[in-house]
Amino acid sequence: MSSLRKLGPSDLQVFPLALGGNVFGWTADEAQSFAVLDAYAAAGGNFIDTADAYSAWIPGNEGGESETVIGKWLAARSNRSDIVVATKVGAHPSYKGLSAANIKAAAEESLRRLGTGHIDLYYTHFDDETVPVEEIITALDQLVKEGKVREIGASNISPVRLQASLDFSEREGLARYVALQPHYNLVSRDTYEGELQDTAARAGLAAVPYFALASGFLTGKYRPGASVESARAEKAGQYLESERGQKVLAALDKVAQEREAEIATVALAWLASRPTVAAPIASARTVEQLPALVAVADLSLTEQELADLTEASA
Repeated sequence: MSSLRKLGPSDLQVFPLALGGNVFGWTADEAQSFAVLDAYAAAGGNFIDTADAYSAWIPGNEGGESETVIGKWLAARSNRSDIVVATKVGAHPSYKGLSAANIKAAAEESLRRLGTGHIDLYYTHFDDETVPVEEIITALDQLVKEGKVREIGASNISPVRLQASLDFSEREGLARYVALQPHYNLVSRDTYEGELQDTAARAGLAAVPYFALASGFLTGKYRPGASVESARAEKAGQYLESERGQKVLAALDKVAQEREAEIATVALAWLASRPTVAAPIASARTVEQLPALVAVADLSLTEQELADLTEASA
């Protein structure tokens, strides 16, 4: 498919929207999750993002619920070879941190839940500064050598630790990060732009931003006086109270109207156009929420539209 993008220096080719798996086994039950996954794959999507910790924050859950749902879906559809599966290590309640032993044990559990022999992209979920980067990279490299992981990535890491990791991989000829998962969107730019983005750009890393729609704020459904039923409504509502939030909404409204596109699609298209970004992550709880997300593959904004959005979000 022509809309696939190369993920940094790796051989992985991914759809320009990664489907967030955080809702599977949380706000979307198994049947709903299967419906969303089916619709995403039918639209040409092939890049699913999850983590071993999803959704341990729900009373009664222990973590791994999302991976389990995805694993059942892959088995039911017999489409494992068509899908790029990304998951993460380090935040599961039973497998906290990034010690070599923990990475090894957590990876085995993720493979078991996903019902697969390999993970396409394995991220460190949160950096663990109590562990030397040498130990982390060596443990990840071991998984690659064993064929259990194809490529590795990092999330929530400082520019200094990211660079140190890349330098060590280079020096020792070990597996090297190809992707970075930063918090990045139109109303949160300083969480990535600057030193972290510069480090990623120098190393040729692909950015796969999370909170791409700012907890739903950038879908345009949060407006003054409107109440929204959502697990994330409070967080998204905070953006409304800021001047930047209002400016960004106004700019998104204008472009969306002119292009006859959904507001969410425009917000994702801006993000997808940014330097280093390969594919923003967004999740859909229902099939109805999905078309606006996958439409990013077909929406190319003009230089002027991009400039207006960038200015509104400054």
